[in-house]
Amino acid sequence: MTLTGSVDLYQRKLDATKLARKISNVQGVRNLTTVVGPSVPDEQLEQKLAQKLRYVRAGYDITFDYFALGVKDGVVTVVGQDRTGVGRDEALADVYSTPGVKDVIANVSLEPVSPMDDGLRLRAARAIYRDSVLSKYAMDPARPIRIIVDNGHVTLYGSVDSTMDKTVAGIRANQLFGAFSVENKLVVEKNSGQAGM
Repeated sequence: MTLTGSVDLYQRKLDATKLARKISNVQGVRNLTTVVGPSVPDEQLEQKLAQKLRYVRAGYDITFDYFALGVKDGVVTVVGQDRTGVGRDEALADVYSTPGVKDVIANVSLEPVSPMDDGLRLRAARAIYRDSVLSKYAMDPARPIRIIVDNGHVTLYGSVDSTMDKTVAGIRANQLFGAFSVENKLVVEKNSGQAGM
């Protein structure tokens, strides 16, 4: 079955595909529907989506996922890693229902389920957030230091206020027992007046 026509939101295009798949004797659905909702400049759309994704979830789990996005000609690319899939689903639902989104490329992977990785995540969070220099990042749910653990490999994402904060976070992560490697991808915020590492 081939779907054509136009819709005002990307979410409606997805809904049409789901409904078409429920029709008996339909073996596949090709959705050529065009999203013709409002045109939003890429930079404005990216800022709006970035703000939405900052508050995808609340609670301690947000420390253990990471999302980044880009927008070109209304096509939104979302990349990252999520521990449970809940954050990924909520983030994508926000993107799908935002006016101006013409198409979505989702490349969010789930972190492997492993007791070793779970233990490493908790040890990393304790080491980072118990440090007096870094504890301030635990206070704001929109700005935690993101800790991604994939088969014993630790990556830190997010933004920090200073080069010193980035360095201290890297030192704490490199002291973790059981970590095979640590990659510090923290970014020093531009308005802090200090250069990033």
